[in-house]
Amino acid sequence: MMKTNVCMVAAALLLCACSGGDREAARERSVCLTRPEVLSGETVKFYSGIVKEAHEISLGFKTPGQIARIHVAEGDRVRRGQLLAELDDADYQLGVEALQVQYDQVRDEVKRTERLLEQKSVSPNDYEKASAGLKQLEVQLQANKNKLNYTKLYAPTDGYIQAVNFSPAEMVDAGTAVFTLMDVSQMEVTLDIPGSLYRQRGEFVRFFCRASGVDEAMPLTLSSLTPRADGNQLYRLQLAFERRPDRKLTAGQNVEVGIVVGDTVSVRAFAVPLPCLFQAGDSSCVWVLGPDSTVTRRQVELGDVDPEGRAVVLGGLTGDEQLVRAGVHVLQEGEKVRVIDAPSSTNVGGLL
Repeated sequence: MMKTNVCMVAAALLLCACSGGDREAARERSVCLTRPEVLSGETVKFYSGIVKEAHEISLGFKTPGQIARIHVAEGDRVRRGQLLAELDDADYQLGVEALQVQYDQVRDEVKRTERLLEQKSVSPNDYEKASAGLKQLEVQLQANKNKLNYTKLYAPTDGYIQAVNFSPAEMVDAGTAVFTLMDVSQMEVTLDIPGSLYRQRGEFVRFFCRASGVDEAMPLTLSSLTPRADGNQLYRLQLAFERRPDRKLTAGQNVEVGIVVGDTVSVRAFAVPLPCLFQAGDSSCVWVLGPDSTVTRRQVELGDVDPEGRAVVLGGLTGDEQLVRAGVHVLQEGEKVRVIDAPSSTNVGGLL
């Protein structure tokens, strides 16, 4: 009985398929379409770069002495103006106090001389000599105060202490490097680019970088481009951050650098989804929908993939075409198709 029912259903389907209009509809495949998107004439090249500090600073006292205290250790992050170390300032303090006493005495003497001058009891020459002596003491006193201030060493900028070269109780001369400070107030990115990209340096439009743990791309500006290749035929490119980088970014961190290159060629380029493409022999092709709802194979010339993952077509398209974007491998030249706006529930992904 079951065998008889199956035969009846098969016979009914065969009769439906033999009808004229229904037979033609059965041959029509359902397709989704897309249009080529005109590109702006810019391409993005991605390379690996390294974040570096802009400067490495050797820090030392401006005056000699014995180190009394060191307030930081290697690896510490410091802020601009933070106290790093101090010298024993006892002798400098005594020098300031001694000159201060002498200065106060001479200043009082000059005031008395000034009053006597008003009374014409002393000559103007005597007053000028007293005033000059006071001025000399004032300069000496300020110099001693400066030396006293120089016994404290402060961070000139934000950064990290890379090295501490001395310990408390050691003697140091003026200018001796006590610390090595990695300046992170200004950061830069360095990378090596091949000769093919170096020859396009006149077409560089803008730069940016992306880093792990940082949500947004960070814009960069060109600092320098070494005009001489290294042993691997690579050219060193240095880029500076346009604004203060994210604090999550650290020196030595790897980043992905994007170099936007302008296209000086007059040929128009288009972006199409990758599923539009198929191979016919050695050629890359797309299906173009005609006004009679039939598809025609069109050979295209391909470039790179754009940042959004689309194929860049350099030749073969005018931009006015409607292209089949899915199911391209099952179509035949001149085949009539039926256009659908979106994939149906039984055609998830638009693959049929």
